[in-house]
Amino acid sequence: MYRIFVIEDDLALSENIKKQIGAWGYDVRLATDFQNIIPQFVEYNPDLALVDIMLPFFNGYHWCSEIRRISNIPIVFLSSASDNMNIVMAMNMGGDDFIPKPVDSMVLSAKLQAILRRTYDMAGKIPVLEHRGAVLNLHDGTLSYEDEKLDLTKNEFRILQTMLENKGKVVSRDLLMTKLWQDDCYVEENTLTVNVTRLRKKLEVAGLSSFIKTKVGSGYIIE
Repeated sequence: MYRIFVIEDDLALSENIKKQIGAWGYDVRLATDFQNIIPQFVEYNPDLALVDIMLPFFNGYHWCSEIRRISNIPIVFLSSASDNMNIVMAMNMGGDDFIPKPVDSMVLSAKLQAILRRTYDMAGKIPVLEHRGAVLNLHDGTLSYEDEKLDLTKNEFRILQTMLENKGKVVSRDLLMTKLWQDDCYVEENTLTVNVTRLRKKLEVAGLSSFIKTKVGSGYIIE
């Protein structure tokens, strides 16, 4: 079942779109916090996003750019401003299609089906993990935060992936060392300490201070 994320502040319209798309067998989630779209996006991990251009706080072009930093899923713009300039702008900002308002249900259905079929017959989604606005791309091992993309070493990536997969829980040093042994290469405890220290420094430089906390005698935690 494909997941569709609708970023539309007109509640009546978004509910109507949800009802229409749901009737076609898609799973639909509506954005609720228009200041913090990306955490909702990452948590839902959609297959396609429907994005209105005129939104509170930041417009749809902004959120399209932010989504494009972490995902290549199809983005379809919705707008009552369907002049050529807005259509060109939408495509240039990373959109895949443009549907004018008022939304015609038949056009919406045909376009979504065509885009989803074309996209996922060829390639799958890129899985990500997110916390505090930081997004770990599990495909290429990079961490994105605000306007920066951090390159991680193999060990830093494995540590951060394990921590994010268990956020809110204490992760033992033994578990992290097991993750670092995946190449059958023995890792001393000091090696883990050095890698965690280097990772913390990278996170702090990027603006993510106290991202990984130490639980003395237990391990580490991302709260």
